[in-house]
Amino acid sequence: MAEESAARGEAAPVRRLRRAERREQILDAAKRAFARTGFTDTSLDDVAAEAGVSRVILYRHFESKGGMYRAVLDRALERLVARVGEGEFTDASIPAFLSAAAEDPDGFRLVFHHAAREPEFRDLTDGLTAASTELALRQLAEVVPDPAWARWAAHLVFTVAVEGAAAWLDAGRPDPDSAAERVSAAVHGVISAARGSA
Repeated sequence: MAEESAARGEAAPVRRLRRAERREQILDAAKRAFARTGFTDTSLDDVAAEAGVSRVILYRHFESKGGMYRAVLDRALERLVARVGEGEFTDASIPAFLSAAAEDPDGFRLVFHHAAREPEFRDLTDGLTAASTELALRQLAEVVPDPAWARWAAHLVFTVAVEGAAAWLDAGRPDPDSAAERVSAAVHGVISAARGSA
C-alpha cells in the first residue's frame, strides 16, 4: 500500500507507534543525546529532535528531564546486569562486561562517566560500585592474606575493569578478540600486587 501511494506521488501513511514502542524510541534517542553532552547540557528540545517528536510527546511518557534520564540510566544498568550477571566474578565476567560495553557504548558511558559526575544521579553509580566492591572483597579475602590490601584490591579491580572498558571503547575497540584478555591481565595485576611477594 505504501508503494502504491508513493507511485501516485502521495505521502505514505504514517504508522503510529504503540505507547511502549514510542517510549523505547524516546529512551534510545535520549540515550544518544545525553551520551553526547551529559544531563545538564542536554535539553528536552535536544531529545525531542533526536527522537523526531515534539516536547508534548516527551511529556506524555516522562514527567521531567530528570525522570527521563533516570529511566535511561536504569535501562542501561539493567541491560548491563543481564549481560554480566550479579553473582560471583568468574573468568567470563570481563568478557561479558566488555561485550556489554560494546553492545551499548552510550549506555555504558552514561552509567560510568556521566552519572558518576552528576550529584542527582550518582546514587546509581555509587550503588553499583559498592555492590561490586563488596562482591570482589568476599572473593579476594580468600586469596589476599592481608585484609587491608584485600580491601584496596576490591576497590581497584572494579575501577580497572570500568576504565579499561571505557579506554578500549575510546580507542576504537582495537582487537576485540584479545581485549578481554588484556583487561583481565590488568585486573590480575592488581590482585597480584595486593598479594605481595610470596
